Amino acid sequence: MRESPHLGATVTPLAGAGQRLAVVGQPPAADGPDAGRARDAKPEAGLERTLLYVARTPDPLLCAYLKSRGWEVATARTVHEASRLVKPEAAYAGIVDLTGFAPREFAGLETILRLQQVGWIALTDDSRLTDAEVRRLIRHYCFDYVHVPVAHATLDYLVGHAFGMVSLCDLDTPAAAGSPDEDEMVGTCEAMQQLFRTIRKVANTDATVFISGESGTGKELTALAIHERSARRKATFVPINCGAIPHHLLQSELFGYERGAFTGANQRKIGRVESANGGTLFLDEIGDLPMESQASLLRFLQEGKIERLGGHEQIPVDVRIISATHVDLEAAMRDGRFRADLFHRLCVLRVDEPPLRARGKDIEILAHHVLHKFKQDSARRIRGFTPDAIEALYNYNWPGNVRELINRVRRAIVMAESKLISAEDLDLAHFTAQQTVTLAQAREAAERRAIEAALLRHRHRLTEAAADLGISRVTLYRLMGTHGLRDEKTFFGGEAENQAELPPDAHD
Repeated sequence: MRESPHLGATVTPLAGAGQRLAVVGQPPAADGPDAGRARDAKPEAGLERTLLYVARTPDPLLCAYLKSRGWEVATARTVHEASRLVKPEAAYAGIVDLTGFAPREFAGLETILRLQQVGWIALTDDSRLTDAEVRRLIRHYCFDYVHVPVAHATLDYLVGHAFGMVSLCDLDTPAAAGSPDEDEMVGTCEAMQQLFRTIRKVANTDATVFISGESGTGKELTALAIHERSARRKATFVPINCGAIPHHLLQSELFGYERGAFTGANQRKIGRVESANGGTLFLDEIGDLPMESQASLLRFLQEGKIERLGGHEQIPVDVRIISATHVDLEAAMRDGRFRADLFHRLCVLRVDEPPLRARGKDIEILAHHVLHKFKQDSARRIRGFTPDAIEALYNYNWPGNVRELINRVRRAIVMAESKLISAEDLDLAHFTAQQTVTLAQAREAAERRAIEAALLRHRHRLTEAAADLGISRVTLYRLMGTHGLRDEKTFFGGEAENQAELPPDAHD
C-alpha cells in the first residue's frame, strides 16, 4: 500500500475550517444582512448542489426543507449506503446525525467522514459530546456541529458554507477528491497522526532521513510521502532494495559503470544514485548493505560525488538520501556488521514507523479500505465484515503488519461464500472470543489428541498404539469409547490378530 502525494485520508480535511465556522446555535442570519442573503438567495442556475444526509432515522421535514432550498438530497441509513452514493469526481455537503449511531459503529462512520469531497456538519446532543470519540470525529472531520433539535435554516446556512469550501478545495487539488488509491496512507490513530506531523516537518529540510520499523509497515510509503512534500517533488524518486540485489552487483547498481569496466559491460550504465540527481534516493533495507558498499556510500555522503566502476571521473550528484530497515542497526553496529560513521550520516533525522498492532481502530479502518479497493476481485458483492471477523482483526498480532492485512483481506474477498467476510475467511477463526476452558476440559482435549495421533501412527492397531502410549490395550479401548473414537477402522482396518484380541463388547 503506497502512500499518496496527499495525506488526505489521514488528516483533517480543510484544516482550520472548523474554527472559522465554530457556531453551535443559530447563524447570524437572525437579523444580519449576510444571513438574510444566505436565506433568500437562490442557487445559481445550472449549479447542482448535492447533500448527503446520513442518519439512522432521517428527518423527512428536514429533507423537504433542504430540497426546497435547491439541494439534491441523498439519504443513507448506513455507512455502506453512504459510500455507494458518493462519486469521487463530485463535491458534496454532508449532514451526519451522530445521535442515532452506537459507539461500536463510529469506526465505520470514520471511513465516510474521511472523504475529502464531502463537507460534513455533525448533529449531536449533550450526552454524545461527553464521548471522547465523538469529539475527536467532529474535531478531525467536520466543518461544524450543532445540537439537536436545530432550526432547518441553520443547517441550510452551514451546509452551504461547507459545500462552498469543499468546492474550492476541489478546484485547487482535483486529485484529492478521488477515491483512495494504491498510493494512499490511511490512519487516524495518534501514532499515525504523529507520523504525519513528522513527515511534514522533515520534508521541509534536505537532511538525510532514517526510517525505522518492522517489515510491512509501509516504510517506502513514508519515504515517498516525504519526497512528495519536499522541494524535490518535481524530480525523480528512486527506490532501491539493498537486500534484493546480489552483493557483487550492488556497487554497479548504485554507482553505475563505464563501458569495458568488466566482461559484458558493452555500454555505459548510469547508476541509481546518479539517476536520482536532483531528487530523492530511497535505500530500503540498508541494514543488508555489505561492508564494502557501506564504505563507498559513506564516501559519497561525505563528498557528494560518485565514481562509476571502470571510470576515473568524479561526478557531482545532488540527491537526498532516505534510508530504511527493519534491522536493529544499534545492535548491528555493536556486532561490527554496520559502520557507526555511516549510521550517523544516514540518521540525521529519524522517523519511527508504528506497527499495525499499535494502531488501534486503524486496523478496522484499513480492512474496510482494502475491501473497498479490491472488492471487484469477487463475483459476489462483498458488503463488509462479520462481527467475529472484526473481533479477530483486533485480537490478531499482525506480525506481517499492513502488508499481511492487505493479503488476508484480498484472499478473503475471493474465497468468501457470503456477502460478509468472516473470521474463517480471513483464516483467523481461532482469534475470535475463546470459550472458557477448565483444566479438566484441557486435559480431555489433550488426551484425545494423543490417542488420535497414536492410532494414526500405528494404523489403528490397538496393541501397538497402547504400547506407544504406555497404557494397556484394554485401557486404550475404554478411552477410545470415552472420546468417541471407536469406528470400523479399529475393528477391520488392523491386523487379524488385533481383531481377535478385541474385548467381547466390541462386536455388540
